[in-house]
Amino acid sequence: MSKIRAVIVDPNVVGRLALSEVTAPTPAPDEALVRVAAISLNRGEVKRSTTAEAGWQPGWDLAGVVETPAADGSGLPQGARVVGFRRAGAWAELVSVPTNALAEVPPSVSFAQAATLPVAGLTAYHAVLKGGSLLGRPVLVTGASGGVGYFAIQLAQLSGAHVVAYIRQAGYETLVREAGAQSVVIGEDLSPASEYGPYDLIIESVGGKTLGVALGLLAQDGKTVLYGVSGGAEVTFNAAQFYGTGGVSLYGLRLFDELRFESAAVGLKRLLSLVETGKLRPHIDLEASWTQIADVAQQLLDRRFPGKAVLHISN
Repeated sequence: MSKIRAVIVDPNVVGRLALSEVTAPTPAPDEALVRVAAISLNRGEVKRSTTAEAGWQPGWDLAGVVETPAADGSGLPQGARVVGFRRAGAWAELVSVPTNALAEVPPSVSFAQAATLPVAGLTAYHAVLKGGSLLGRPVLVTGASGGVGYFAIQLAQLSGAHVVAYIRQAGYETLVREAGAQSVVIGEDLSPASEYGPYDLIIESVGGKTLGVALGLLAQDGKTVLYGVSGGAEVTFNAAQFYGTGGVSLYGLRLFDELRFESAAVGLKRLLSLVETGKLRPHIDLEASWTQIADVAQQLLDRRFPGKAVLHISN
C-alpha cells in the first residue's frame, strides 16, 4: 500500500509529536480524499497527544483540495478547494473526510484562514446559537483572546449583542476590542464584569472560580455555555442565587455532540460566507511549516500566543 506523511505521537521525541510515514487512507463511499494544504491546532488534540499512545494520529482541522471525490457522488468535485473536520488524523498529507464535514472555500479566502474555522469557529458558532436572539442583549465571553473566544466576540457582535470580553492579560485588550468587544474586563477576578450585566448569555471556557462567579452574573432566563475548563474543573458557586434568579441554565457544549444535529458542512458554509464578506476575521498569530509541529504545539499549551496557529503542509 502507498505511504504518506502524517503527524503521529512519538514518545521518544521532544514534544511527542513528529512526522512519520503512515499508510495512505482508504476512503469510505461517502468520504472524499483531500490533499491537505494547511492545518490549525487546538488545545484539545494537543493536550491528548501528551498522553496518547505511540502512533496515534491527532488533528481536527484541515484545508486543502479534493483529490478524489466521494464514490457515492455526494460532496464536491475533484479540484475543489475545501475546509474540513475530522475526529482525528487531520494532520496528514492526504486525508479522507466525510462529505458532510466538508465545505467549499471561496476563492478570496485563503487555506490558512479556512483552516482556523472547523473547531474554533464551529464551537463559537454553536455557543452563540444557544443564546437565541441576542439583539441588544449583554453577552459575556471569557477566555476572549483564544481561538474560540475571538470568534465568539465577532459572532455575538454580528448578532446585535453588547459584548463584554474577559481576559487575564492586559496586553490582549486591543485584540478583543478590534474583534468587537464594547467592554473589557481584565485580571484574575471576573467579578468586575457585574458592572455590565446581568447577562443573557455567557460563553465560558475557564471553569474553576471564574465559572463560579459567572453563574451568579446571569439575567433571568440567561444561559451559561461551558466549552472548557482551562482554569480548573472544580467549581464552587452560590446555588441559592443561581436557582433564585429564575430560569437560568448551564449548558455543557461539546462540538462532537452538536454535530449530531447539524453537520459541520452547514456551519462551515455559513462561517466561510462571513469570512468572504469581511464580517468574520480569523486571527492567525502564528504560521509555520508543519515540520515545526512539536514546537508550535508546546507554544499553544504554554499560551504564548492568542488566536490561532496555522501550519502549512510542505514537501
